[in-house]
Amino acid sequence: MNQRRKIKFGVAFFPMMVIAISLALGLVLKLLWNAILTPVLRVQPITFWQALGMFIISRILFGGFYRPRAGWKGKPGWGGSPEWRQKWMNMSEEERARFRQEWQNRCGHRKNKQE
Repeated sequence: MNQRRKIKFGVAFFPMMVIAISLALGLVLKLLWNAILTPVLRVQPITFWQALGMFIISRILFGGFYRPRAGWKGKPGWGGSPEWRQKWMNMSEEERARFRQEWQNRCGHRKNKQE
C-alpha cells in the first residue's frame, strides 16, 4: 500500500516539476535577454512566451531533451572499448606518435582539401 502511494505521488509530481522547471527557465531566459541583449545589441525586449519558445527551439536544434553524458552507467568518459583502452595504455610513446601520425594521414586530408 505504501509503495502504491509513492508511485501515485511520483506520477503526479514529475510532470508538475517538469512544467515548473520549464516555466522558471523561460523566466530566466527572458530576464537575461532583456537585461543583457537589449542594451548591448539594441534588440527589442521579448515576452515570457517568446523566451519559452526560444528555449524549446534551442533545445530541439542544439541539445535535445535527453542525452546521456560521458560516464553514463559507470562507463569511463573516454568512450573507447576496453580492448582499445588497454592497447593504448600498453603502447610506448613512439608507438603512440606513429598511431597519431597515421590517423592524421588518414583523417587530416579533409583539412587540406578545404584550404
